[in-house]
Amino acid sequence: MRIGELSERTGTSRRLLRYYEEQGLIVADRAPNGYRDYDEFYVDRVLQIRGLLDAGLPTRLIKQILPCLNKPRVIHFPDATPEMLATLERELDSMNRRVECLTRNRDAIAEYLEEVRAIRDGRRPAAA
Repeated sequence: MRIGELSERTGTSRRLLRYYEEQGLIVADRAPNGYRDYDEFYVDRVLQIRGLLDAGLPTRLIKQILPCLNKPRVIHFPDATPEMLATLERELDSMNRRVECLTRNRDAIAEYLEEVRAIRDGRRPAAA
């Protein structure tokens, strides 16, 4: 698929896709006319990259962990430095805190909606 289709299917700008390519996160074949041609695989890959970026990981770390996202999973890091591992541990802790916060917020909203629906449907009286 061409870059425009990948952009449309992932909600990612063409400019950002070219940046991902410059960073070695995705790879495009080139047609004889010079146009980029992306494999279907890259739709999910771009979404994974965006998710990792949204979680706060820098592209240099994303590039290192992308092989772990493939199936079958291959985890082999001959160049995993103590600094990289410490950064990943911090990022994992940060993600876990965000997940916990999102879970609390989701539960609070669900409770609120249930209460509003119960009052609206006459299953509970409205608070005075």
